[in-house]
Amino acid sequence: MNGLTGALEYIESGSDVQIIFDGAGTQSAAEFAKPDHKYDELLEKLRERISGVCSYCAGALKVRDKIEAAKLPLNDQFKGHPSFKQLIDQGFDMLTF
Repeated sequence: MNGLTGALEYIESGSDVQIIFDGAGTQSAAEFAKPDHKYDELLEKLRERISGVCSYCAGALKVRDKIEAAKLPLNDQFKGHPSFKQLIDQGFDMLTF
């Protein structure tokens, strides 16, 4: 939730933001995407900025089906994981929550 709020602050200030759920964060993405979850509204507000949920981690933590049902994009650019190098090469700074 702190990461999503931080992303919203950057977006509202005009920054280009991409949100990636990685590791145990994939479980949070699956939970937040539930329509009755208290953070679903925030997740929906930021949905277009979610560039991916780690494919490997979603599988390992057994939430892949929930991620797919929520229509959140899986990201597997580098050996099943998101490519953080690619984002840094594009000039993004990384914030980790």
